Amino acid sequence: MSRVRIAVQIHPQQGSYGAIHDALKEAEELGVDIAYNWDHFYPLYGDPDGRHFEAWTMLGAWAEQTERIEIGPLVTCNSYRNPQLLADMARTVDHISDGRLIFGIGSGWFERDYNEYGYEFGTAVSRLRDLGSALPLIEQRWEKLNPAPTRKIPVLIGGGGEKVTLRLTARHADVWHFFPKDPEAMAHKMAILDGWCEKEGRSPGAIERSAGVHPHLLDKGLAEADEYVDLGVRQFTLGVGGPEFDLGSVPRWLEWRDRTNERLAG
Repeated sequence: MSRVRIAVQIHPQQGSYGAIHDALKEAEELGVDIAYNWDHFYPLYGDPDGRHFEAWTMLGAWAEQTERIEIGPLVTCNSYRNPQLLADMARTVDHISDGRLIFGIGSGWFERDYNEYGYEFGTAVSRLRDLGSALPLIEQRWEKLNPAPTRKIPVLIGGGGEKVTLRLTARHADVWHFFPKDPEAMAHKMAILDGWCEKEGRSPGAIERSAGVHPHLLDKGLAEADEYVDLGVRQFTLGVGGPEFDLGSVPRWLEWRDRTNERLAG
C-alpha cells in the first residue's frame, strides 16, 4: 500500500520571491514531500492587483534551489501554452530537478487571466475539450524529445467534473487532485473515478488520490484526516499564502504522516 505524503502549495502571490524561496527551503528542511505552486497571472485572493509570479519560470528556479523535495504546478492551465512547448518545458524542469517534477494540469477557469493576457476564455466544455486534445500530444512529445525525460513524468490532473475531467483522469493521470469539503464528497468523486477507470481499462489503484485540505484540519482532531486515509487518499496538500508563507502547521502534519505510515505498514 502506498504511503501518505504531505505537500504544500506555496501560493505565488502577495509576497516577495525571497519569501517564497525561504518557504520552499523551509518546507524541504522540515521533510515535506512535495511543493507546488499554481499557474495564474493575478492573485486569487487578497489584493487583486497584488504581487504575483509566473509558475513555470519559478519551477525552474525551484529545481535548482532544492535537492530532495518533488515540485510541480497545482495545476498548469492547459490554455496558456502550446502543448508541445509545455511538454518540452516540463521535460526540461524534470532534468534540472533530476527527476523530481510532478506535471499537474487542468483545463483552466480564472477568467481574468484569459482576458488580461489575450487568451480566448471559451466555455467550460471547450476548455475541457482542449485539455482532452492536448494530453495525448504532451505524452507523444515526451516520447520524441532528446534527451528523454529522466523518468515517466507523473501526470496530475486536478478537478472533479464527473463527465469529462474524471474520465480524462482515468485515461491519463498518475495522480488525481481534488479540494473536497469533507470525506463524503471525496468518497463520492472517488467512486466516479473508479467507474471511469473500469471503463478505460485501468486499475483504480494506479492513480494516487490527493486532497487539498485546510492546514488547521488537524486542530479539530485526527478523525477526519484518518477518514480520508481510510478512503484511500495518500496525498494531502496544505495551502500556504503570502506575504508570510507561514508553515507553522506543517510539523504536526508531518508527525501525523509518519504515525499514519507506520499504521499502514503494520
